[in-house]
Amino acid sequence: MRRKDREVKDPETVKALMNRCHCCRLGFNDNGEVYIVPLNFGWEETASGFVFYFHSAKEGRKIDLIAHAPQVGFEMDADYQLKTADMACAHTASFGSIIGNGTVSMVDDENEKKHGLSLMMRHATGRADWDFSGKMLDAVAVFRLDVSSLSCKVHE
Repeated sequence: MRRKDREVKDPETVKALMNRCHCCRLGFNDNGEVYIVPLNFGWEETASGFVFYFHSAKEGRKIDLIAHAPQVGFEMDADYQLKTADMACAHTASFGSIIGNGTVSMVDDENEKKHGLSLMMRHATGRADWDFSGKMLDAVAVFRLDVSSLSCKVHE
């Protein structure tokens, strides 16, 4: 990171920013073309690091790429606020952002699907006590991102 003065290393601050983010953008390499997908997500910290969960239709370009190019980059941001000035180049913005890399894989285990969907609902609504019928679970694909690296930056 070029601006070390904006780098955030405190784990609690990073997690608080994740909680304020509502969209995680995954960037796939599709035969040399970058394919970026904005997604709702849920997350947790495990003994091996951060894991993000997403849901999707069961077919499409994203699903094909998970099978063939599972190494992805990701980005999420929150707290954007434009700070105006009298001169164009003096404008700036406050923000928080997290970027990183990881590996995406499909979730086939029914219990893990429920767990991932519960994390997504908790992140979106603040509640995790949702029920998911077998019909719901059959209709949706759930996939996870195991984060291998991330960096966090805040500009106030």
